[in-house]
This record gives sequence, structure tokens and C-alpha cells, in this order.
Amino acid sequence: MENVEIERKWLMEGYPPLAAKAELIQEQGYLSFSPAVRIRKVVAGAGTSYLLTLKGKGGMARTEVELPLNEAQFEALRGLLQSPMVQKKMRTYTLPDGHTLECSCVDEGQPESFYYAEVEFDSEEEALRFLPPPFLGTEVTKEPEYTMAAYSRRKAQKAGFGGE
Repeated sequence: MENVEIERKWLMEGYPPLAAKAELIQEQGYLSFSPAVRIRKVVAGAGTSYLLTLKGKGGMARTEVELPLNEAQFEALRGLLQSPMVQKKMRTYTLPDGHTLECSCVDEGQPESFYYAEVEFDSEEEALRFLPPPFLGTEVTKEPEYTMAAYSRRKAQKAGFGGE
């Protein structure tokens, strides 16, 4: 489904000092970096889902189209990737103001591993009014080098993938 994703992002030093609501594992890879076209496998509890996602350009707000895949489609597309798969361990939290915080550890245990957090909003006005809790790190919402596509492109270059 197509929608406009409105989110702000922060680099973190680790998971926040809150009780997690849920934890899931994601594996994602990019078919294209610009526009960003990725496949994602999500394991949450006993369930596994597969998605194809297309993302438009932008910072805080951008078009996002997500389509479900079955496992066979996901595996077929995996062979077309422009970069190595990225592993993400995500935990979700409810902030005191009711927003949901998603915090991910990317490529845990690897030298390039890092944590980042996102909060999604219903409007740009709501996003701009949001006062981040003190434990959120450096905001990188408007910095394109901190998108997952940009990280994956750097990872592909380091690993010697062809790609765009």
C-alpha cells in the first residue's frame, strides 16, 4: 500500500532505558538504492513475513509503498540484490507521550554495527512538535547518509558488490 511515511531518526549508543513491548529480527537487502527498493524478511515470535518496499526521496516525509511477498518470491529476489543483506534486531517501546519508538541494532557483532531509533508520526506538524526524550541520541533525520539505503550502499562497496 502507498502512504507517506513521516519519521524522525536518531543515532543511539544502545537500546533505551525502557521496557520493550516487542522484539523482532529483520533481514533486508536492496534491489536498488535510488529509488530505494528493498526486500525484507521479518521474524516476530513464531511468525515470518516478507515485504517488497519502494521509498521515494525525502527526509522526514517520503512516499513509501509496501507489498507483501511470499517466501519463494523473497528468495528469488534475494539473488538480484545490489548489496549484502543487513541484519537488524529491533525493539519497540511506548514513549511517555504515547508515540512508539523503534530502536534497532544493525549488523550486531560486526565492526560497523550501530544503533538507531525512529519515531513515526501522522503529520509533519506533529513530527515538528515532538520533543525527544533526553536518552535519544543525535538526530539524523535530515542527513541522507544515515538512511539504511546509504548504509547498505557503503556495505556493498566494501564487500565488492557490483550494484549501481
